[in-house]
Amino acid sequence: MASLPRRTRFRYSLGSFVTGAFGTVPGLLLLPYLTDTMAVPAAVAGVIVFVPKAWDVLFNPVAGRLSDADLVKTGSRRRFLLRGGIGVAILFAALFAHPGFGSPGPDATYVVVVFFLCATAYAFFQVPFNALPAELTESAEERTKLTSVRIGVLAVAILVSGGAAPAITDVLAGVAGYRVMGIVMAVIILAATIGVYTGLKGAPVGSLRPNALSFKQQLRTIAQWRPFRWLMGTYFIQALGVGTVLAAIPYFAEHVLGDPGYRTALFVGFVGPALVTMPLWPRLGRRYGKLNGFRIATAVFTVGLLGIILAEVAPFAVTLVFVALAGVGYAGISVFPLAILPDLITAEEERTGETRAGITAGVWTASETLGLALGPGLFGIVLQLGHYVSSTNATAAQPGSAVTAILLGSSVLPAVLVALAGPLLRRKVLEPKPAAQP
Repeated sequence: MASLPRRTRFRYSLGSFVTGAFGTVPGLLLLPYLTDTMAVPAAVAGVIVFVPKAWDVLFNPVAGRLSDADLVKTGSRRRFLLRGGIGVAILFAALFAHPGFGSPGPDATYVVVVFFLCATAYAFFQVPFNALPAELTESAEERTKLTSVRIGVLAVAILVSGGAAPAITDVLAGVAGYRVMGIVMAVIILAATIGVYTGLKGAPVGSLRPNALSFKQQLRTIAQWRPFRWLMGTYFIQALGVGTVLAAIPYFAEHVLGDPGYRTALFVGFVGPALVTMPLWPRLGRRYGKLNGFRIATAVFTVGLLGIILAEVAPFAVTLVFVALAGVGYAGISVFPLAILPDLITAEEERTGETRAGITAGVWTASETLGLALGPGLFGIVLQLGHYVSSTNATAAQPGSAVTAILLGSSVLPAVLVALAGPLLRRKVLEPKPAAQP
């Protein structure tokens, strides 16, 4: 079977700048944007971050169904990518524009509405983007290569967006910093959208299988699809842990380490090692199996997170070592689920003779989105339990209980969530036996 051209792998992977920016920056900065410039109470802010993305849990499967239908009709998912990406760029800039209505209620309402629309536009980009690997090639080896390139570019995207966004808000403090940051991220999202749209022109789309089942029947089929359920459950729990970590970073830097400027160093210390070690995880997977690699990555990530609890008493360099270790594990838990998913999709499509990539990607994306959205919401509850003081100038003194809550919410809580996914990685479910050789 012919291998995918390198340029196709790279051009497809440009979409990771859209998913990286949208998945990282709101999780990193939306909670402090609400609590520290609009004086929204922490628990309410957590709900605001969660609710619009929770909508995607319901809408993403619908977007997947629409994407499948458009694929059969037009032979491509590209126009969904284009329209969704443009919508995300415009609405992302609007999200951080800060309307300045003068009170937390109207300002928070504006954020909810715009974030709701932005999450909807993101579904129209992310769902077909996740469906494409199962269609660009039928080779499991080529999909692993494609996924490796995609995750490598995603690591760069997360490093760029997650490093640049807080740096901009540090240099331009207050509302102005968030507004400029939103525009810069919107430009990156738009450029990446155009890049993946034009770059995949003429790329293979695989077999165009009909959608004979109704939407409800397809959802019922997926609900009965045991390997997919187990993989998605693992990914959801770990996405919840990652979302909690991202939400905690700004608070951890300012209130545990004592300097908000540390958040950029923490983020780079987390993503940098992930970027460097990203190509090594697929090699480990080829040698020892994808599931074993997934288990090892989960253990590494958990140990790294647990070590962060020493931050108050250990030198900053020691904290960075544990942050880097968590980043290495994060690279692995990012690579392996996305390497396993296309194999499951193809096996199911061959079994049923019908298109499953779009709706499967929709359900998968809904699970990921829900996990990443629940993370900041969960951390917001932790802040509220610790009696965190919200303000409009980000300089309010915090009680010791708030600092303790931030420390535990940055380390022990996400470590437990990531570790809980381990028992779901069952070989007999996720690693089917190879077909008998004639």
